[in-house]
Amino acid sequence: MKNSFGGWLTGTELGRYLLAREQEYFERAVADAFGYHAVQVGVPEMDCLLGNRIPWQCRVAGHGEVDVRCDPAFLPFETRSLDLLVMPHVLDFTTLPHQVLREADRVLMPEGRLILTGFNPLSLWGVRRLIQGKESAPWNGNFFTQLRIKDWLALLDLELEEAAFLAYAPPFSRQDWLSRCDFLEDVGERWWPLAAGVYGIEAVKRQRGMRLITPTWKQAVKNKGALGVVAGNERQHTHKAPETNERDGASSCH
Repeated sequence: MKNSFGGWLTGTELGRYLLAREQEYFERAVADAFGYHAVQVGVPEMDCLLGNRIPWQCRVAGHGEVDVRCDPAFLPFETRSLDLLVMPHVLDFTTLPHQVLREADRVLMPEGRLILTGFNPLSLWGVRRLIQGKESAPWNGNFFTQLRIKDWLALLDLELEEAAFLAYAPPFSRQDWLSRCDFLEDVGERWWPLAAGVYGIEAVKRQRGMRLITPTWKQAVKNKGALGVVAGNERQHTHKAPETNERDGASSCH
């Protein structure tokens, strides 16, 4: 991810506006996610796991103060080891978007959740990108449409669960102009959701070919011993924190 995006988020009035909107979105989106292992990939300036209570949390990125430094396209986690994966604007600032999603699919457990955000090119933010040029952040991002991301997810085991839009104010550089557009946050979702500057996507990993069969009461009693062994093994595996290959002297996850 291009380092300048984080600097833009915290160092400009428009960036801080977007940071606040996305912080609110992620706090709501992760609130009901459960499990044992949660990872945020990218944008260490944003705490996307703040509203989540999963005990083991890890933050990874290619720069900044994170637990593990790595390329988002090659995550250092075991296959099927994570319950929650959040990726704020990772697809906007990578040259390997398909590989990033394949990695997300790989590391998520069945029924694990992926939550991501991206810039909406079909908005005033996209218009400014065309007018201003693509030399600096965030306008040098990929700006994939939400529909394209949905199509990519459909090719994997990731099933779309919910889509959202946020940041309805035009991309003004001055805070006073942004403040005058506060009312758009309340009415934008109802009247012009597709004009929002950013979209959010929540997806769940589904195991293809998996069928959940509920046994009868007698079958459950008969198989109690076997099920107990399986459950015990699963708990032992699940409680184990995913192994990581830390790089560049990064600290351990917690």
